[in-house]
Amino acid sequence: MDAKILVALLAIVFLKFFWVVPIWTGGDLKNKISWHFWTRGSADKNNVLVEQLKQYGVIKTKKVAEVMETIDRGLFVPDGNSAYIDSPMPIGYNATISAPHMHGTCLELLKEHLQPGMHALDVGSGTGYLTACFAMMVGLQGRAVGVEHIPELVASSIENVKRSAASSLLNGGSLSLHVADGRQGWPEQAPYDAIHVGAAAEKIPQPLLDQLKPGGRMVIPVGSFFQDLQVVDKKLDGSISIRSETSVRYVPLTSRAAQLQGF
Repeated sequence: MDAKILVALLAIVFLKFFWVVPIWTGGDLKNKISWHFWTRGSADKNNVLVEQLKQYGVIKTKKVAEVMETIDRGLFVPDGNSAYIDSPMPIGYNATISAPHMHGTCLELLKEHLQPGMHALDVGSGTGYLTACFAMMVGLQGRAVGVEHIPELVASSIENVKRSAASSLLNGGSLSLHVADGRQGWPEQAPYDAIHVGAAAEKIPQPLLDQLKPGGRMVIPVGSFFQDLQVVDKKLDGSISIRSETSVRYVPLTSRAAQLQGF
């Protein structure tokens, strides 16, 4: 075999099996971190993942570290996938769970708006992981609402939460997961101090802006091929300020039919 062909084949094998780059759904293009597999138990692996995110500067505060240690990512990733590497994972129905560093980034951006007693909305809640994190942060007196337009994902996310440390919040009603078009938000519990959107919108949906509380913050990826994670702050007078946090790559925020096309 020609030496150049052999080198090319070896490179392809290496990239396929050993290099983890979070550049697809839920990945920050400026923060590419590769992870190793561990042989420890699930809780230990989750703690190691959080520690790595702290060392890389993704997790900056004790509050975010504690909630990501408490909510074990492994309970929210489908069997057969490696939960503790820094990469998005497919969860079926052309959807994914975001990479751990994106969860950490969004929690850090929203942490001041996830105080006990506050209301939070998770659009495109998927496996329920980030909704569970929100619920732990806002507590029994707050509300954490997840909306997802794939009924099967909502059903499985409820089971995921039941196995997690957030199960009592689900039973107590301060955490809820619903089948709905996330572009319309969830008016029943509005206004929200914090809104997270887990898919990229071509432009920020007006219903989400309307449901954002004055003084609140939304984190949403915006764009089509080129996307930015935008931080949207609604001031007390109702005016809006927007800044770009980082370049990202998410699946589009779209209709159920469009998402399931070809599935």
